[in-house]
Amino acid sequence: MDRRKFIRKSSLASFWLWLTGNSIAAEADKPNILWITSEDHGPHLGCYGDLYADTPNLDLLAEQGMLFKRAWSTAPVCAAARTALITGVYPPSLGAEHMRSLVAMPPFMKMYPQYLREAGYYCSNNSKEDYNLIKPDGVWDDSSSQAHWLNRPQDQPFFSVFNYTMTHESQIRASDANTTHDPAGVRVPAYQPDTPEVRSNWAQYYDRITQLDAVVADRLNELNEAGLAEDTIVFFYSDHGSGIPRSKRWPYNSGLHVPMILFFPDKWRHLAPDEYAAGVKSDRLVDFMDLAPTVLSMVGIEPPTHMQGRAFAGNFQQAPKPYMMAFRGRMDERYDLARAVTDGRYLYMRQYMPHRIYGQYLEYMFQTQATQVWKRMYDEGRLNEAQRRFWETKPPEELYDLEIDNDEIDNLVDSPAHQSKLAELRQVQQAWIREAKDIGFLPENEIRNRSVDSTPYETARDPNRYPLERIASMADRASSLAPEATPELVAALQDPDSAVRYWAALGLLMRREAGINAGRDQLRDALTDPAPAVRVAAAEALGVYGAEPELEAALSTFAELIDVEGNEIFIPMMALSALDEMHEKASPLRRQIEAIDVSSVTRTRPEGREIERLKAKLLGDLG
Repeated sequence: MDRRKFIRKSSLASFWLWLTGNSIAAEADKPNILWITSEDHGPHLGCYGDLYADTPNLDLLAEQGMLFKRAWSTAPVCAAARTALITGVYPPSLGAEHMRSLVAMPPFMKMYPQYLREAGYYCSNNSKEDYNLIKPDGVWDDSSSQAHWLNRPQDQPFFSVFNYTMTHESQIRASDANTTHDPAGVRVPAYQPDTPEVRSNWAQYYDRITQLDAVVADRLNELNEAGLAEDTIVFFYSDHGSGIPRSKRWPYNSGLHVPMILFFPDKWRHLAPDEYAAGVKSDRLVDFMDLAPTVLSMVGIEPPTHMQGRAFAGNFQQAPKPYMMAFRGRMDERYDLARAVTDGRYLYMRQYMPHRIYGQYLEYMFQTQATQVWKRMYDEGRLNEAQRRFWETKPPEELYDLEIDNDEIDNLVDSPAHQSKLAELRQVQQAWIREAKDIGFLPENEIRNRSVDSTPYETARDPNRYPLERIASMADRASSLAPEATPELVAALQDPDSAVRYWAALGLLMRREAGINAGRDQLRDALTDPAPAVRVAAAEALGVYGAEPELEAALSTFAELIDVEGNEIFIPMMALSALDEMHEKASPLRRQIEAIDVSSVTRTRPEGREIERLKAKLLGDLG
């Protein structure tokens, strides 16, 4: 018998016993809740219509339970996505959008397992945490590789998470993989080149999904064997899209759309979503901010008002949301800023750093063969227009019709037929910035510095410390690339708020020679600005587009800013990334770059490895 058919047959046999209630359920006044999660895994399952996927157990779970067709992660990368999950709050509201930034929550705020434990639940997590937040005490009863609901005191209700990493980006990049899935059967997205390397990475990914499918059956069979199947509500979902480049890390639908399947046994069906029925495929918009309030609602806790999601199950169900929000901040060692919104059919994305290419060099991402060959073919001029785009700078706005453009390659921003939808989603995105008190428009060091003796969440709600309207408006004008905004940007370099000055300097940088010609003297003055982020932006503008004397002044400024000893780690990261944009013009600083020593950096997050990665990239390019 073919090995794949054998795995399918044997796992389905025991799985079906669980679904048909072959258990001796104990009476309980509270449901157990089991979350099975995977990593770097889009909706590539048979139950989502993917004929290349081999996922019989998850398909059967969806057949007997409920599938959400339009579930979204709030962020296309793990730590940021988990920050939304664990709090029910939009991470840019917390100042926690940047990868592994580790910021503090306000004292009144709790992570959702704390509420569950107060309600009498045993909470276990096996085992990944990886939040962009400082975890308070008392979140989990056990969070480790040994954590399991089996370890709870007898008869205590449990909330248990099992997170699986076999689908992770790091697991699909073997150079000599012998895959069960035939690479010839892969559907290569239109934005990627069709090469053996790309097909191999995709085939490895599908193999790993099949492995995941088998362990899902194992977890469910454990419930059956313990007689707890009828007492346990089951969720399955992943943290964001696949680890193939231009999915993970980018707030396209390819990076945000996740599988989500729910199963409610008969005993607890009254807690299910109103539309719940076996095999139903829901069009409801559900994102990661909804999961914390939903799980609280299912155990009888009214979600606290600071949570920004909507419960879709339990006693406190709310009406569906009309839109879902997502974001992109710093990814590992590279800064970026983007915001996205969808109504389920259309996706709108606002790029606030359009001068950066999509595919900024990330050392970890470039370990994947698909990334390497894609960039090499770009350098060799062997890509078509859709495939080239990833290695080029971005437009300020993007709009895609997900119903007819699954690969998101036809930007409809200039389409006369879509101006009404563009205006609608643009307005929704702008309103959400204000409603959510998005503090991500501050440079990362200022998120920390303005929150001394407080937290970023509280700072964002204090207009004296964070004048959101003025800062966000300047970011919008700067990144619009509109030539008529240039005089306003030049004038804003004198603004009393450093974040307004930062965006003004960035806006002139984005306009290249025209921006520098309009604000040359003001940018020279900005090289001595008291705010280091302003100095970085001004130095990059003058270093890349200025004349020889300005280049020398910019290099002198960078020499101060890349000093890890004398700066917060965020400033050297920002400065080294800016130097990387200068290419061979950065050569005079080679010896100083070589001498950068991160041994003094304490093991806070981000760690010295981000600096090491930038250092290695710069030195490699400089020969």
